[in-house]
Amino acid sequence: MNVPFDRITIDPAQMNGQPCIRGMRLTVRRVLEAAALYPDRAELKREYPELEDDDIRQALEFAASHLDDQIIQLGAA
Repeated sequence: MNVPFDRITIDPAQMNGQPCIRGMRLTVRRVLEAAALYPDRAELKREYPELEDDDIRQALEFAASHLDDQIIQLGAA
């Protein structure tokens, strides 16, 4: 699936070139961490009122699109 990431911006002069949401100083990584910390969207939006639903969706899609589909063999614990 080829998704245009119109809400994800990458600027070498901002946040060391990390992908950000709509040019804000809010990185995709921070949105992912916040989504994990606040699984209730209402609570997430209270903590980050500048985030819109499409920002969160695109951050998740962006992260997923940058993962390799690999099988990693783990040793026995």
